[in-house]
Amino acid sequence: MTGTTDHQHTAPDDRWRVEVDRGVCVGSGMCVATAPDRFRLDAARQSRPTEPEADAGEALLAAAESCPVEAISLTRAKTGEPVFPPES
Repeated sequence: MTGTTDHQHTAPDDRWRVEVDRGVCVGSGMCVATAPDRFRLDAARQSRPTEPEADAGEALLAAAESCPVEAISLTRAKTGEPVFPPES
């Protein structure tokens, strides 16, 4: 198998709803470092998405996956289907 990219989470017109559980967020800033155009830290050093919905993309998924406490959830905007964290 040659260098393939995992695109199972994205479709060309896919949009994701981005949520941060502020009761879980510890303010590590990993999401901001990974996707600075999608997240910011507020005055309390907790993450907030820059927009409630965003185009699906690997950088956004990487930011959610980088959160050490899984405070970030991504769902498909049209269907509500979980993208991250995946259903068990």
